[in-house]
Amino acid sequence: MQLRLRVKNKDGIVRIENATKIQEVMINEDLLHPEQESIAIGFRNQDSSGIIEFTIEEFENFYKAVKSKIHLIKNHEIFGTSGAYMYEKQKPNK
Repeated sequence: MQLRLRVKNKDGIVRIENATKIQEVMINEDLLHPEQESIAIGFRNQDSSGIIEFTIEEFENFYKAVKSKIHLIKNHEIFGTSGAYMYEKQKPNK
């Protein structure tokens, strides 16, 4: 995953770029407060780590924007150590 950030501080705008791997995808379900549910993507490498957290509405908007372009993906990656595949049809035949 390639991160590109712009951060405003006292010296002006600082641009940060970093290549990292996704370590974990976390889904926060809350039965008592469903409006506070979220999906978070955790990443880490030698120099940095962090979490990108989406509300359900933000994630649905993101998915709608990407859904029509899924056919352009020519490759897949395995996330984490659990061996989860991005798409069901990409699982290897056993």
